Order: sequence, then structure tokens, then C-alpha cells
Amino acid sequence: MFEAVEFIELRHQPEPTERLVGEFPDEMDAVAAARSAKADFMAAGSNDYAWWMVRKSGARLAQFIADSKSDKEFVLDLTTGQLVEVRSPAT
Repeated sequence: MFEAVEFIELRHQPEPTERLVGEFPDEMDAVAAARSAKADFMAAGSNDYAWWMVRKSGARLAQFIADSKSDKEFVLDLTTGQLVEVRSPAT
């Protein structure tokens, strides 16, 4: 199982809020849900900083990362420990 998670840093809050977007049996479905949550956040016009990630349920490392300040998306290369930029599908 994979989970898509949203974090939002609200102004004047010491810690970001964390929201489980959903749990999915397929990684690509979790990535699609994270991208949809990002699109909804961006459409709302918030000035808060947010990021989304996909990870195996309960894992401490992300398999997909995107944030509200950039159109870039990343995955973690487990062989090198480096973040690798990926291209998102055209919208």
C-alpha cells in the first residue's frame, strides 16, 4: 500500500499540518492523488507553503515529492540517496 500525504505550513503555526490524502494499492494512483491535491491547493490561491509526498504506508522516506513553490517533482534514488527530478505529465 502507498499513501499520499499533504503538509501545509500555515502562517503563525510552529508545525505544518499533515493530512492523509489517501491510501492506494498502486503507487501511480497515489502519485495521481498527490498531484490532484496539489492542483486543488494551487487553484485555491493560498499563499501558504505546502508539499505532497507519496510513500509506502508507514515509511519514513518518500517516493514522490512536490511542493507549492515549484513545478518540479522529485523521486529518491535509493542507490545513491539523491533526489532526482522527474517530469510531470502535461496538464
